[in-house]
Amino acid sequence: MAQSTRIAVTPGDGIGPEVVAEAVRCLETLLAKHGLDLEWTRFPWPSHAWHEEHGESMPADALAQLQKYDAILLGALGDPGPMDDPDRYLLPDSISLAPLLDMRKGFDQWVCERPARLLPGARQYLADERAKDIDMLVIRENSEGEYVSQGGRLRKGTPDEVATQMEVFTRKATDRIIRYGFEQARNRAADRVKEGRTRTFRTLDGRTCESQVCLITKRNALRYWGDMYTEAFDEISKEYPDVATHHELVDAACMKFVQSPWAFDVVVASNLQGDILTDLAAVLSGGMGVAPSCNLNPTDPDMPSMFEPTHGSAPDIAGQGLADPTAMLFTAARMLEWLGRKDPAIAAAGKELFDAVAADLAENSGRRRGTREIGSAICERLSQ
Repeated sequence: MAQSTRIAVTPGDGIGPEVVAEAVRCLETLLAKHGLDLEWTRFPWPSHAWHEEHGESMPADALAQLQKYDAILLGALGDPGPMDDPDRYLLPDSISLAPLLDMRKGFDQWVCERPARLLPGARQYLADERAKDIDMLVIRENSEGEYVSQGGRLRKGTPDEVATQMEVFTRKATDRIIRYGFEQARNRAADRVKEGRTRTFRTLDGRTCESQVCLITKRNALRYWGDMYTEAFDEISKEYPDVATHHELVDAACMKFVQSPWAFDVVVASNLQGDILTDLAAVLSGGMGVAPSCNLNPTDPDMPSMFEPTHGSAPDIAGQGLADPTAMLFTAARMLEWLGRKDPAIAAAGKELFDAVAADLAENSGRRRGTREIGSAICERLSQ
């Protein structure tokens, strides 16, 4: 008998437990409705509360425990508040967010995918009417680059202190993230055709393609890894003549994300630069409250992928029932679609959850509702 698909639920800090609770309610509704071969376990770590009690954010064998699962659903990590308590148990970000990097590196979750599509009902921050056509996928290299934690501090705390932070880029990781970007561009174009909507992008030689990959670097200043990315991009692009190519320096990309975000399709960036660009893209597509995020290992089925909303722990509103769970619910939907690679029923449930959340967003645009109210409305849609 095949083993059930298993999810490790890690609510984390701040509003994390509140929005995760609504995601679990939706999972329970789908499980009851469709009899999905799906189960989950809740973990009290990583979190501030666990650190306060145990002196560490998660147990020493945390990764070994989590590796037994097919996916990790994470709420948020960071200062749990309340912010008006000057004596609250407060950890520096380098400690409270370290489990994120531990999971990404430990499970080689080398792809961070963050879609940015302006759905009906989401807040449109740009006045230009063309902003309604924002539909990009930012793919961030998630395993190395600027976040390898190599470096140190010499003569710490003295006037002569020196801090070093090393960046590490390998050709292997460069090739796989760029090739993944091209594959996703093709997949997105095919999906658009099925949905009866197409987009066109011009190639450098004047042809028209239905998809595009834009490479982001800072090769004019960070020349060594920038040149390696560019050379790999040029070489791999020859395998995808049906996909238009483009290159932007990261500062220019930030500007053009605001000026003309509808001109982008798939964007491939390094760890740090992708981190910054995805937050900007999230705002352009309606804000952090609707933006999902996925940390994926597409190459090793024995390693769990991790799913988290783009937003943080929002300690200023934690515990008040005010947090919008929409981003978490979109994230849970993408998790089910990912897990559906080996179980079509789970993939269908993920699509059903996405459609229910999107419909709720469109119907209740601009209306202020509490966390529980939104979750209940979506569960009711799913029950129909």
